Amino acid sequence: MELFTITLPASIEQALAKLTALLTDSISDDLHKAQGSSRALIRYTPHTGEIVSCEAILPHFQLASHGTAVYRSAAKAVAEFIVTEMEPHILSAIIRRKYREHYAVDAPMIEKYCHELLHGSEWDGLGTKFLDADKQRRKLKVSEEIEHYLQGHTSLHLDGFTMFRLQPYRKELAEIVDYALDEYVLDKQYQEFISLLKYFVGLQESKVPLVHLVHKGNHEFVMYNEKFQPFEPKPHSDRMVAEMLETEMNIEDMVISSLIAVSPKQIMIHTRQSDMQVIRTIETIFDNRVSVCLQCVDCSPCFDVANNGLIQP
Repeated sequence: MELFTITLPASIEQALAKLTALLTDSISDDLHKAQGSSRALIRYTPHTGEIVSCEAILPHFQLASHGTAVYRSAAKAVAEFIVTEMEPHILSAIIRRKYREHYAVDAPMIEKYCHELLHGSEWDGLGTKFLDADKQRRKLKVSEEIEHYLQGHTSLHLDGFTMFRLQPYRKELAEIVDYALDEYVLDKQYQEFISLLKYFVGLQESKVPLVHLVHKGNHEFVMYNEKFQPFEPKPHSDRMVAEMLETEMNIEDMVISSLIAVSPKQIMIHTRQSDMQVIRTIETIFDNRVSVCLQCVDCSPCFDVANNGLIQP
């Protein structure tokens, strides 16, 4: 006896095989093993046209006894499929629809930002536990709606269901898209600003031969001259550049403003964290003027290895 059918989107590679496997594994865990018997009560069968059917095996299957477990396990499997396989396509469709009139929007880049927000670097420092918990929350939101739907319908078309039924889930993804666009615009503006700084640096004449920039840790730097003596740079003489730096630079990047004011011919960065964003930004702006030192005779006395910090020379 056929209980229901699920129609999958043809745009997803091997969708039929993936969903059939998820459904089969889920029913095995939630129903067959729970019955404590090797007797099968449900089977899922894939068909041409991207359709998979749920068939009850009579006379052992009893809808009153087993129906709730079947709908719950199917909803869990379909939710896993939607969040894992369909979510990138749903995000892409939301982006195209929301910004189809905005030709300057780079849709693939917005999709990349969405992926980072949902799965990537935004979760750095929190650990995979929080990332997995957020994904599980989205799956639970989807599975609850699917379970309720299957209890009253015999046909589930995933494209239509995700388009018209999963409104709370789609609203959440739409908010992710909006946030990703904001991040994209801010990053694009910052990159344009960095390019402008690089242009100004290229026009400037060098004022000092060498600057040693010692990274004390976190976002704290100390500047030394070519004799490794500390000095404080004067504000930039170009008023337009000075105002631009004051307006646009983050607090952690104010060292860049100091370097531009000094306009050194060469910059030697002494650090134990060469992959920091501010250091990469300095390398971008000053290009081949920059050298990075991880340990040398000059800077070694500055670093207190035992305390993982820095002592003044």
